[in-house]
Amino acid sequence: MAVQDIMPTWVGATAKQIARGVRRGDVSATQVVADHLDHVGRVDGALSAFRVVRGGEAITEAEKVDEQEELANLPLAGVPVAVKENTPVAGLPTWNGSVAARTAVAEADHEVVRRLRGAGAVILGVTRMPELGLWAITDDATAVTRNPWDLRYTPGGSSGGAAAAVAAGLVPIAHGNDGLGSIRIPAACCGLVGLKPGRGVVPCQLGAEDWFGLTEHGMLTTTVADAAVGFQVLAGRRPDKLVPPPRLRVGVSLRSPVRGVAPDAPNRDAVAAAGRLLAAAGHDTVPADPVYPTSLGLQGIATWLAAAASDVRAAGIDRRGLQRRSRRHVALGEWAQRRGYVREADRAAWRDRSVGFFTDHGIDLLLTPALAGPPPEATSWSGRSWLANMRTNIRYAPFAAPWNVAGLPSIVVPVGRRPDGLPVAAQLVGPPGSELLLLGVAGQFEMQAPWARHAPGYPRVDTPSPAVGPRAGGTIGA
Repeated sequence: MAVQDIMPTWVGATAKQIARGVRRGDVSATQVVADHLDHVGRVDGALSAFRVVRGGEAITEAEKVDEQEELANLPLAGVPVAVKENTPVAGLPTWNGSVAARTAVAEADHEVVRRLRGAGAVILGVTRMPELGLWAITDDATAVTRNPWDLRYTPGGSSGGAAAAVAAGLVPIAHGNDGLGSIRIPAACCGLVGLKPGRGVVPCQLGAEDWFGLTEHGMLTTTVADAAVGFQVLAGRRPDKLVPPPRLRVGVSLRSPVRGVAPDAPNRDAVAAAGRLLAAAGHDTVPADPVYPTSLGLQGIATWLAAAASDVRAAGIDRRGLQRRSRRHVALGEWAQRRGYVREADRAAWRDRSVGFFTDHGIDLLLTPALAGPPPEATSWSGRSWLANMRTNIRYAPFAAPWNVAGLPSIVVPVGRRPDGLPVAAQLVGPPGSELLLLGVAGQFEMQAPWARHAPGYPRVDTPSPAVGPRAGGTIGA
């Protein structure tokens, strides 16, 4: 019997459907949360998406939502949400991907968690990530997190638990954060929508220095409409429907930021498919290759290394308890800082060049591959060497990181399947302030080529993409 045949009605619904049902009185927040907790109990043993599930606490929070007299202004009324385990949730330790990196029980919610609760969301639990959020593969000594599309593969990282949870319907939407691709890479691995906002749009406040300004909070979702609501809640904006964008000029590039690493055939085909969707929506596409300087890769790696060292130092973590790969990463980060290889001037130069790229080429957005290859196998990467982890991460997922350094918004959208059945995606990048434009174009993709909202065998509603609007004109989302 398939998983969805034994699941309650509201498991598999979108966040917008759930919130609308709770606001109208069609269902209670308590029932929705109870249904999802039951589903987590049945399914997560095979996935290991959650570090902690807040069973009784989540039910109590849902009851408080039901007791509110005015639900009309709660865009996420009764919606079960998961939070990534490096983001403080009151009453829980902040795990940061391992027991060794765990910090004390948080006395207060992080600002993004506070905003989610303020919108009516119920925090179901915290999701797993690799130690210190360093890797695009999610596992530690206690569990290997697996991709619901195929348990042999990773869901990506570092927001791997969040992506696995959403792709399996454990929650309709999940919080993540993205320092070098940690929302977009898991979204691509698991067939989800993943938006990284531009710098400063959502308050970050993670670790010592927000990874030197590279990290942003965002959401992983199964529909563009849910992505738009989640983004606007985190950004402190009044949620509104998306309007289809005007005719755009979109640059297309297969050029890799890493010399010697090129996208494989399925990822090249994904860009071609995305280009056809753009054309069908009335947009123009032109070749436009960013010039990724060699120094960008070196600067990005140096910053990646140094961010770990700064976080460990600031949190007072005993590095002797860290995984071997993490200890090496931290040690190299300290070396990079001592040698002066981590420079804001270098990052600022790339930001300026990236912003100018759109003007210089006369384009509104840039289309690139989301990944270079398939997700790696789900296994104990935490026990392997630093070099093995570095090689694997860089070879399969090089396309996201430059836009963290640049501080530009970017989104990953599903556009089909690989020959092995795993999802394949494309990435859209925009200039500062283009989050809603990116979401609008992603919505046009969704209307033209709806994707399976959940991995095969997991709960899903009857249509693959129910939260979309008309194919032409009007608004996007429901």
